[in-house]
Amino acid sequence: MGADHAKRAFIGSFTSAGGRGISVAAVDRDTGALSVLASTDAVADPSFLAVGHAPGTGGTVLYAVSETSDGAAAAFGVDDDGTPRLIGEARPVGGSGPTHLALAAGHLLTANYGSGSVTALPLRDDGSPGPASGVLRHEGRGPDEGRQSEPHAHQVLADPSGNWVLSVDLGTDSVRVCALDPATGSLRLHAETALRPGVGPRHLAFHPSGGHVYVLNELEPTVTVCRWDAAGGLLEPLGETHVLPQDHDEGENVRTYPSEVVVSRDGRFLWTANRGHDSISVLTLDEAAEKPVLVAAVGCGGRWPRDLTLDPTGQWLYVANEHSGNVSWFAVDAETGVPAHAGSTEVPAASCVVFA
Repeated sequence: MGADHAKRAFIGSFTSAGGRGISVAAVDRDTGALSVLASTDAVADPSFLAVGHAPGTGGTVLYAVSETSDGAAAAFGVDDDGTPRLIGEARPVGGSGPTHLALAAGHLLTANYGSGSVTALPLRDDGSPGPASGVLRHEGRGPDEGRQSEPHAHQVLADPSGNWVLSVDLGTDSVRVCALDPATGSLRLHAETALRPGVGPRHLAFHPSGGHVYVLNELEPTVTVCRWDAAGGLLEPLGETHVLPQDHDEGENVRTYPSEVVVSRDGRFLWTANRGHDSISVLTLDEAAEKPVLVAAVGCGGRWPRDLTLDPTGQWLYVANEHSGNVSWFAVDAETGVPAHAGSTEVPAASCVVFA
């Protein structure tokens, strides 16, 4: 399947909350519409997904975490009709509550929220993960006693150069830069960047130039702009920007927890999904990529937007609304970056959308 002509979308969901596991949907390229075709519950709570290729055959492989107390990751082959089939077995990750995963240097990496660790699993020729080759445990805590009494790794991602792995930890208010040894699968801490105490960083996204990183914070509705030095593997915070209007009313029982950040392929726009406020924020980026400006916040088409994804063409934004049990799609205005709601489909306990 060509990268610019996705035919299938894969949607993760929480089986423990009534979700179907991994759902397969056909994509209408003209309207952005998703039509759910089939689903599999072969692994429990596949809350985050990633698409890669088998090292031996080059075939498309879908990867999923199993966000459970035991913690596992699994690989699925993708048939011509888009239906996923489990390859081998789900592998323990040596940590609890894996909530994110990514591919790097022939390995599958997971961020384990419950145990505050990052795991590397080598990939076999068929694309399935082998036993864990390295587990790097985070250390530290933050000022929020309810959420930051211990480390909580929330995302792991390779940088564009492929030389470094970044892990975002909500519990320690920091981003760690790690080195992954392709030969042994071991992970080594290279540097740790502290953010403002109490912000609770959740996810990050790179600017397409590769020189800047935008860290979305969960415990405060802000994004931290950082300069990224790929040569030295160093992350430098430059400042914070609010992702919600300053006059928004956050009532006593309605707190906002931003969940995902996405940058446009031309580097002009940044979007965030905001749970509680139930919105998508639109921020413009200047040529220096260092000063995001909030220009709009639109409804997310549901409740509790857990994930936000840009399709391969850059024309459509997709939101996995966990509590309302649906995935909504939005047409992106190429001039303003403001998304317009275009449709929705039912997906109970939806948590993630990826494209093949």
